[in-house]
Amino acid sequence: MNFEDAFRNVIGEEGGYVDHPSDPGGETKYGISKRSYPNVDIANLTLEQARAIYKRDYWDRLRGDELPYPLAEFLFDFAVNSGVGAATKALQRALGVLPDGVIGPVTLAAARAKDPRHVMRLVFVDRALLFAGNANLDTFGHGWFARLFDVTFRFAKEV
Repeated sequence: MNFEDAFRNVIGEEGGYVDHPSDPGGETKYGISKRSYPNVDIANLTLEQARAIYKRDYWDRLRGDELPYPLAEFLFDFAVNSGVGAATKALQRALGVLPDGVIGPVTLAAARAKDPRHVMRLVFVDRALLFAGNANLDTFGHGWFARLFDVTFRFAKEV
C-alpha cells in the first residue's frame, strides 16, 4: 500500500467543485473545504494541489506508510471524510490505547499487533456512530454511509 494507491481510491469518492448551503465546510473541491483551508482558492484548486494537501495533512499525519495495509487506506478515507483527529482517535479506541489523537510508537505497535479485520470493524462502528450523531445526517447521511460501506466492502475480502 502506498499513498498514490490510497489517493486514487479516495479521490474517486470525492467530487469536483461543490458549494452546498448546508455544508459547514463551505465550498469544497476534491474534498478540500474552504473552512479547513481558508487561504486556498477552492474553485481553482488543481488535482495536483489536492494531492499535495492530502499527502502532507492526511496521509503523513496518519503515518500511512507505517500502518498495515489495508488499515492505512481505510483510516485515510475516514480522515479525509471526517478529519484526522476523529480517524486517529477511532483507531486508538479500536486498538485499546490512549485516544490522544496522535499516532505515535504505541499506536503503531498496537496496530501492527492486532488483527486488521477486528480493528477495521471497530473503526467502522466508531465512524458510523460519528455520522449518526451529526446534525447534517438528514442532508448528507446517505452519501456518508454509502461511502463507508463501499470502502469497507472493498477491503472485506482482503483481510
